[in-house]
Amino acid sequence: MAAPETVTQSLQHCNFTEIVPRQGVVTLFGYGINVHVDRGHLTMRDGIASQRREGRLPRVGHGLKRLVVIGSDGSVSLSAFRWLADQRAAFVMLDRLGKVLVATGPVYPSDARLRRAQSLADDSGAAMRLAAELIRKKLFAQERLVRQQFHDEAAAQIIATQRHALKKANSKEDIRRFEAFGALAYWRAWHDLPVRFSQSDLQRVPNHWQFFGSRASSLTKSPRLAVSPPNAILNYIYAVLESEARLAISELGLDPGIGVLHNDTRTRDSLACDLMEPIRPQVDAFVLDWLRREPLQRKWFFEERNGNCRLTGQFSSMLSETSKLWRQALSPLAEWVAHELWNVTSRAPREKAPATRLTQNRKRETKGIPPIGQDVQMIRENHLMLPKPLRVNASDPIAQLRRAAGQKKQTVALKKWVRSEKPDWLDDKFFHQQIQPRLQSVKASDIQAALSVSQSYAMRIGACACEPHQRHWFSLARLVGVVSA
Repeated sequence: MAAPETVTQSLQHCNFTEIVPRQGVVTLFGYGINVHVDRGHLTMRDGIASQRREGRLPRVGHGLKRLVVIGSDGSVSLSAFRWLADQRAAFVMLDRLGKVLVATGPVYPSDARLRRAQSLADDSGAAMRLAAELIRKKLFAQERLVRQQFHDEAAAQIIATQRHALKKANSKEDIRRFEAFGALAYWRAWHDLPVRFSQSDLQRVPNHWQFFGSRASSLTKSPRLAVSPPNAILNYIYAVLESEARLAISELGLDPGIGVLHNDTRTRDSLACDLMEPIRPQVDAFVLDWLRREPLQRKWFFEERNGNCRLTGQFSSMLSETSKLWRQALSPLAEWVAHELWNVTSRAPREKAPATRLTQNRKRETKGIPPIGQDVQMIRENHLMLPKPLRVNASDPIAQLRRAAGQKKQTVALKKWVRSEKPDWLDDKFFHQQIQPRLQSVKASDIQAALSVSQSYAMRIGACACEPHQRHWFSLARLVGVVSA
């Protein structure tokens, strides 16, 4: 009896697509991953079954900043690591469970005095000061997000109380306890957040996927092994954030493993985890903004037999491209930590602080450009404002998905609109003489809310740079007060 036909093993029968850097990131996933150097070019291959990808990057004009590998099936040659080092590009290996396996980047000269100050931070008191300030920043950002996005004043007050209590902390245990109490209130505010899926996906989506739920997984009683899509997304982006924290710390000549808040362990880079804390709310705001703007897609996730929700390789690749955002957020914070440690070193008074390799602030100051820095207490605590949600570039896959969802929504609304529903008096003359001139005094945010359109389109309408569709005219007439609501 002839053997049944199996999956084709010959690469000649595979469908190859090109691998190109996006946002400076290349993410490889699947099976048979291969990275090596061929005649001066970095060659890459990945994929699943017959759906394969391949890429070939020259030494000049490649735009690669991060090479991310998801999985453990394949090989990376030593010459490939040397190629990445010569090009100042980092190599990161992650898994889809939200764990950093490897993170290595460009190597710079370091100052032994800085590392000694880091090792003796507990004795000098620098560790307590740094730990308290890092958690204060985290709680401050969590309080803003809960108050402005969830309108949960009770949770915001609990977090604010824990933030103020940091002034009385006498040990790291006190700081961890205040952080934990704040986290309980913070994630409780997230619990009932709805998670939308498209109508075609709803029948294939478990009920517990349709709400954010508890941050602690029912499988591990901790965030590990998430059982819902938003928690799986957070775990993965936190892994990307952790890899960027490791790289930033290493570039400044510090040891990622010697922390100021997290205890030293054999398998954790404690200082990288410390540095992540104030940036976590920015990741949360990014995910929250995404969940509220558009539905998730079932094809991005799969459920294992134990209920663990995991991300597909293609979706993980999209999320890896957000690494530039987190590097920009981490850079000034990492330099601040390095400078605080430098202040307790034994050195000559006139000796300069460590180089600002991440933000280039020293070079910016020389050119008269305002430096990039962290807000220490620039915003008064009784006027809390949430920063604008982080967004990726217009060419990013996530941004493209948002545009596609918005266009689909507008197309459905256009099909439902009936021209006969428009009042006879609401003609072109009335719109241009009575409504459009008044729009210039209306905030773009009010126009955006009234019409359910994008911010850029609302700004163009308010500036009279375009004429909105006739189905919006009546809503605009009520907005400017021409007709009663």
